[in-house]
Order: sequence, then C-alpha cells, then structure tokens
Amino acid sequence: MISVEKYEGLTARIALINEEIKRQDVEFYLFVPGELNFSKNVISEDQFYNTVLSNTRTYFTSQYHLPLVHSRLASRDKLPSDKYRVSLSLYAYQYALSLEKTTHRFFDTLADVGEEEAVEQLEFITDMAVEILRRLRRYVPKDESLIKYYNNIDNYLSWLTEQRFLSLIAHMPRSAAFKPMREQLIEFCQSESNYRVEQNYNSQKAQSDPTRMVNKMRLARRLIEYPVTIRQNDVVLGQTLNKLAKGTATGLVMIFVTFAIIRMRSYLGEITMSFVLAMAGLYALREIFKDDLRDVLWRWIRKGRPKWRKMFTDPTSGQRIGSQLEWLDYIYFDKLPEDVRKLRKGKLRQREESVVRMKMVTQMSTTKFLSGYDMTREVWRVDFRPFSRLMARGKQRYYALNEGKVSHESIDKRHQFNLISKQKNPDGSFTLQRWKITVNRSKVIDVEEVIS
Repeated sequence: MISVEKYEGLTARIALINEEIKRQDVEFYLFVPGELNFSKNVISEDQFYNTVLSNTRTYFTSQYHLPLVHSRLASRDKLPSDKYRVSLSLYAYQYALSLEKTTHRFFDTLADVGEEEAVEQLEFITDMAVEILRRLRRYVPKDESLIKYYNNIDNYLSWLTEQRFLSLIAHMPRSAAFKPMREQLIEFCQSESNYRVEQNYNSQKAQSDPTRMVNKMRLARRLIEYPVTIRQNDVVLGQTLNKLAKGTATGLVMIFVTFAIIRMRSYLGEITMSFVLAMAGLYALREIFKDDLRDVLWRWIRKGRPKWRKMFTDPTSGQRIGSQLEWLDYIYFDKLPEDVRKLRKGKLRQREESVVRMKMVTQMSTTKFLSGYDMTREVWRVDFRPFSRLMARGKQRYYALNEGKVSHESIDKRHQFNLISKQKNPDGSFTLQRWKITVNRSKVIDVEEVIS
C-alpha cells in the first residue's frame, strides 16, 4: 500500500506500508519536466539521495484499538513501565496520524460531495476524536513514574485535536448547513482548552505565547514518536570497490606511461630537452586520463549494484529486525521498463523529461517486532527545493473578456512532475501507481493520483 500527499512547503510525502511479508520490492520513477534542464550535472546521484530524499520508519497496525488494550492493562499494573510507554506512544502516534490525514483530506473531497454528506463526515470525525480522548482519560496510570509521561501525551493530543478542529472551522463553508457543526466544534475546542488549564499542563507564559506553545508541542510530538520510530543505520556500499577502481585506473595508466618512457628512451637516446618535454607531456596526460579512467571503471563496477544499505533496530529491545538495500540512478526514457513507459505514455514531451529511479528491497524479521505488531510504515520526504531553483522567475498575465470589459490577473508558473511506483506482489505480479505532483517556486500545489 503506497500513498503520496503534499506535506509542508516544497515537500511531498510518500508513505509505504510494509505489510505482513518478509520481503518487499518497490521502485519509484520521478519524471522531471524537460524545461527545467535537470541532469546529473546539476545534482549528482549521491547529492540527490542525501539532499532531496529523507525517510523514517515506525511500527504500524491497522488495529487501532491494540495500544488502547495495552494501556488498559498498564492501568492495572500488569505491564512494566517501558512497555506501557511504548504502547501509549503507539496509540497517540497513530491517532495523531489519522486525525491529520482525515482533516487534510476533508477539504480535498468537499467539492465532490454534497453539504449533507460533508456535515455527516464532520460529525463522524468529531465523535471519533471525542471517544478516543475519553477512553484515553478513563485509564490514568496509578504509578507516579508514569503520570508525567501520560500527562505529556494527554496534553499533546488535546492541543493537536483543538488545532485540527480550529483549522476546520477556519476553512469551513459559511452556509447554514454547517452552522450547527461549527458551533459544536467551537464548543469542543473551548472545552479542551479549559481542560488543559484545569490540569495545569502548560504554564501561563506558554499559553500566552503561541511560538513557545508550538515549539513545546513539537517537542512533545518528538517524545511520542521516539519509542515507536525504528532506529536505522545508513551504510554506503562499495567503498572497497571504489578503492579497487582507483588502484586499477592508476595501475593501467602507469603501465602505459612506463611503456611510453621505454619507447621514448630508445627513440630519443640520451636525456635531452626533447626527452624532458616528452616526459612532461606524458605525466600531464596521466593526470588528465587517470581520473576519467577511474570514473569509467567505477561506473562499470557499480552498475546494477545497490548503493546504500539501511540496518533496522528495534528501539526497545535493541535487536536487529531487518535491512534495506537501496539504488538510485538517472535513467533514459528508452531504458525504462515497458510497463512503466506505457503508464507514462511516451509522447515527445515525456521523452524530454529526466527520470530518476529509486529502488528499495526490504527484508524484515517480523518475529522480532514489538509484540502485537507485524507491519511497519516507511515515510519518504521528497524535497523539491533543488528543482525550484531551476524554475524561471516571474508570472504570466491572463486576460479575459467579462461583459465587454477586459480583466487580467497574474498566474504563477507551475511545473508538473510525475511519480510512478512499481511494487512487487507476493505472487510475482506488479502493482503500478501514478501521481501528478504540481509544483511552483514556493510550494507543492497539488498531488493527484492518476487512475488508469
């Protein structure tokens, strides 16, 4: 299961669910518009990997109630403190993800549904949030050492829920159909604000300073994510092979230079000015071609081989639970797999695009996962800032005739990227998906999945 959505500013987010299988093979193909003149001369493959891409992996479950069950057991002192903290963090983390995704998508789907259906969706979102917070607060831990941790999560979820609902209120249509729902949301947000004051969760200074409050909640979110985020150690592959390529290139060049010196010695005789000049020319040629030969050998040796390896470690037990091999290279359109090329529909404009291929092969040992969990969620963030620097500045004027008068407005320049994923299924078949990502110089405008 793969999903793509816009994130913050010039960032798009790709989420992969590593389901109940030990091995997962996924490839991504990013098609960069030809008018940007993007190539490896602009950003090398290694730079692309290190600056454009970043990722995290967390435990995940479709059974949203499982952490709640753990928290109930913990309230009866049947779970040790470390497991209680992990379970409560999982519960809070998945609730936060679901709430953010649901509220983000609400306005994207608002135009496709009627007002009555939209109001019903809002009622469902509100009821679920109220119920989840109510159940969380029903089981306050008795252990004093856990109270502080519980308060941190309760404080953050209350604040996050209020913020997401306030965003709904701010962008909600002003029609009469939404008025009762707006009043209900306002009442709920006020009650959550009063609740945090009653619990004395935040100081007066933090409450009166929005910047301080936001930064505090960002820290609280990091504390929640820490126990559920799988540790990963990145290893760059091919270091030994790179040294071998350097040594081989130097050796081949020295063989040629030595042979040339012997030939010149026999042809020119004694050491003369001509001999010295010829030697200088040979060594100059050696310095010129040594690096080029090394690069050619290195590309030949590295071709088709993985370039990076990630080692995954459970944050609680410290056990190794899996690894991931990764490839990244620039590829010509004609070299794309037939199914990918067919999905992209190779017209002339598409053939001018630059294509970046990212491949991942993941091996996970699900038996070593945290008890009750057999899936992980991997999130890749794609930063479009390097591409935005290649976009031309300025805006285009659009003219229109309206009741005999000419009006005009400025239209910002936008570029459309295409992203195709190719995921291998357990039966050997492949699932392909395609998204259109619209970007301007300041942000990702829209992400739309293309259903073919």
